[in-house]
Amino acid sequence: MADQTCTAALLAGAAAGNLTSPAATYICSQFATISAQISDATFAVDSTYLLFSAYLVFAMQLGFAMLCAGSVRAKNTMNIMLTNVLDAAAGAIFYYLFGFAFAFGGPSNGFIGKHFFALKSFPTPNFDYSYFLYQWAFAIAAAGITSGSIAERTQFVAYLVYSSFLTGFVYPIVSHWFWSSDGWASASKTDNLLFGTGVIDFAGSGVVHMVGGIAGLWGALIEGPRIGRFDHSGRSVALRGHSASLVVLGTFLLWFGWYGFNPGSFTKILLTYGPSGSSNGQWSAVGRTAVTTTLAGCAAALTTLFGKRILSGHWNVTDVCNGLLGGFAAITAGCSVVEPWAAIICGVVAAGVLIGFNKLAEKLKYDDPLEAAQLHGGCGAWGIIFTALFAEKKYVNQVYQGHPDRPYGLFMGGGGKLLGAHIIQILVIIGWVSCTMGPLFYALHKLNLLRISAEDEMAGMDMTRHGGFAYVYHDEDSSTHATSSPAGFMLKSAATRVEPAAGSAPVSADRV
Repeated sequence: MADQTCTAALLAGAAAGNLTSPAATYICSQFATISAQISDATFAVDSTYLLFSAYLVFAMQLGFAMLCAGSVRAKNTMNIMLTNVLDAAAGAIFYYLFGFAFAFGGPSNGFIGKHFFALKSFPTPNFDYSYFLYQWAFAIAAAGITSGSIAERTQFVAYLVYSSFLTGFVYPIVSHWFWSSDGWASASKTDNLLFGTGVIDFAGSGVVHMVGGIAGLWGALIEGPRIGRFDHSGRSVALRGHSASLVVLGTFLLWFGWYGFNPGSFTKILLTYGPSGSSNGQWSAVGRTAVTTTLAGCAAALTTLFGKRILSGHWNVTDVCNGLLGGFAAITAGCSVVEPWAAIICGVVAAGVLIGFNKLAEKLKYDDPLEAAQLHGGCGAWGIIFTALFAEKKYVNQVYQGHPDRPYGLFMGGGGKLLGAHIIQILVIIGWVSCTMGPLFYALHKLNLLRISAEDEMAGMDMTRHGGFAYVYHDEDSSTHATSSPAGFMLKSAATRVEPAAGSAPVSADRV
């Protein structure tokens, strides 16, 4: 009886002939109205949830801006903040024109989408505007990762070119492969799954973090290290950022935004996994995903704290912040399909991966002011492997429904097929980004559009490229003309001294 449609005849029969046909018709219409209202309310709740998640992910841009600003020297603060603004602005236009179509424009082939250019014929029963906004926030996050790798030495025009190309083409192709229902390696396909499982990269350890990290790797390699980063004998020289406060602020903003990045990737919250009225639903999975995200980041932060204390003898807050973010980048792939205890393992190993890659970068004389390639590329790759090892069967079947016999984590008894699919993901992301972003950065280098001059780099891009420094070091007065150039500013700064406290060494006002 529960499967039958409400009709006048059905109600009349149920009333043993005591219910007239007009009355039965009216009651059925009321049932239909209530059912439609419930359906509308479900869509409204899911759309609101997705929009709120999109706002959280977009807030990560502010986190990137503050983290990057604090991690560079004061003379390049305005430059790095402007690049973060333009990552969002240029990314919005190019993702609207091309990116979303390449990523999710189905029906399509396994390589690239081919519908919804400039949101034509949009929205659809499958996609609403809230989904576009959410995916755009992800695209600009990938571009923001790359900007940190090439900070303090890159021409502004190069930022515009690479950011547009990355958000409009390179990143969307990868997201199509692994997130679109048409993608050749997507876990959301209805048939012909890669190794019977597809790639479980839930929120983008590979799609977002590895893409941004590998792109930054090529940019930094082609540009070369900053002036002074390595001395004449090849030893590493720390070029520390000017504000640990901004680094910590940016880290907490990114932490906050990650609750939209990972739990928000469900895109819906009103979905039951069990009998109607039970507590077993997607709302519980959303909460579990927030918990695994938190535990992985915290475990990585603590591991980095003690690991760096042993290696350097200091309790370094910026290292801990980077370790925390490395844990988040790693758990992003498997956050929805692993147990909380496994997330702690993920974070501990991610901290070791980050420390190890940073040591390797020093030996290879590779300079990345934000450790972006090591953090997002290295820890992102570990997160993909981790998911293939620790994915739980029951969570995989809940999140990726339709294939109850789908392979799951190797260490959980699910065999090695998922691991094989994830190794392929790592290799194809490295290959695709290298074949696209590598030649782009090399072409910019050959056209003298990539790196600024040595003179500009020494003076700082804020003064030479952006009209002035981010911070006011002295009041405007009649001597303004003497500081209108970088040389004049340095002379003025060198002449301005801050009186030291008794018994302390003199402090120069230009030490920023």
